[in-house]
Amino acid sequence: MTGQAAGTVLGLSQGTALAAGAALGVLLTLAAVWWLLRSRPSPAERERKRRLTVHSQGRICDGNITDYREGALYYSYSIAGAEYTASQDVSNLRDLLPADPATVIGPSSVKYLPRNPANSIVVCEQWSGLRAGPRPNKT
Repeated sequence: MTGQAAGTVLGLSQGTALAAGAALGVLLTLAAVWWLLRSRPSPAERERKRRLTVHSQGRICDGNITDYREGALYYSYSIAGAEYTASQDVSNLRDLLPADPATVIGPSSVKYLPRNPANSIVVCEQWSGLRAGPRPNKT
C-alpha cells in the first residue's frame, strides 16, 4: 500500500468519494442543460433569421395577398406550375405595414427559396413585396 487506509480514495472513504462524484456529475449535467437552453435563439429570433435568409437568398415572383387577419398576411403564388398558399406572421413588422393593413390585399411580390419554394415571405426588415404603403429602410 502507499500509506492510505484500506477502502479510501484520495483520503476519503469510498462512500464520501462516491457522493462527491455523484454531486459533481449532477452539477456538470445541470450546467450543460443551462448552457444549451440559454444559447438557443428565441422563436422570434429564429423567424427573423429565416426572413433574412429568404430575403438574401430568395428569388422574386408575383403573388396575391388574399387576406390580413390577426397580424398575419395570407397570400398565394405560383412557381413552375405549382400553386402555393402561405401565411406570414407580420405582428413584429407592424411598422412596415400601412396604417390600414387591409389596403395591402391584392397583387404583391413574394420572395421564396429556390431549394424550398414553400419557404417564402412578403415582407421583412430589409425588403417589402407590398405594392402599397411604406417601404422599409435598406440599412
